[in-house]
Amino acid sequence: MNDRVTVTIEAGVADVRLVRADKMNALDDAMFNALIETGERMKVEKGVRAVVISGEGRAFCAGLDMGNFQRMGARDPERSAAGRLSKRTNGIANRPQYAAWVWREVPVPVIAAVHGVAFGGGFQVMLGADMRYAAPDTKLSIMEIKWGLVPDMAGTQLLRHLVRDDIVRELTYTGRVFTAEEGQRIGIITRLCADPHAEAMATARDIAGRSPDAIRAAKRLLNTTPFAPIADGLMLESVEQEALGGKPNQIEAVMANLEKRVPNFSD
Repeated sequence: MNDRVTVTIEAGVADVRLVRADKMNALDDAMFNALIETGERMKVEKGVRAVVISGEGRAFCAGLDMGNFQRMGARDPERSAAGRLSKRTNGIANRPQYAAWVWREVPVPVIAAVHGVAFGGGFQVMLGADMRYAAPDTKLSIMEIKWGLVPDMAGTQLLRHLVRDDIVRELTYTGRVFTAEEGQRIGIITRLCADPHAEAMATARDIAGRSPDAIRAAKRLLNTTPFAPIADGLMLESVEQEALGGKPNQIEAVMANLEKRVPNFSD
């Protein structure tokens, strides 16, 4: 627990909350650190079977705290936007990118419960989740263009697998604000809810009651499948074997589903 993100774990569900409510949970350096540290913790936390990430106060996340970053850049040019983006701290990702991408790497399902606003970097953190539950009047925007910035927190790569390419481009080039209702129509929002946090927690508890091995294997498979070749007779056998830990009957069940046939289970 810290002054940016809190975590409560009960019955296999981690309730992760951004708690910089006075700033609408805007992203400053401490918030980036907290998101990454919490995501890394969720990767290895024993007993966690699902995660819900939400924001305290009036909003999920209002995006970058621009005043904070401008002050940092003035004091120390090496910590300016250009300086931070040049350093790859997590594989091919820099710190801001990893604050969103780390939730995709958490091995259990992550649900973002969104209300108020999810702008800019906050929108991209939301996209890192497996699912997004939002109040209908939640306002969303890829807002970086307003500041003359490229939306480079990994969200554009995640968004390309949710909506059409031309929609990604329109939202990126204009930075326009749209509601969660439109977001659901175009494929960004999973479910509209009067109380997103309550419904996300209910779904997380449901997931926590399922087979943890199967859920983790399913997430690994779903994370890999969009990027793996399956045309021209190429199969995903190695992917399924890695995702399912090499258990023959589980692998056979996945392969039979892909090949539209009855599974042939061994004794």
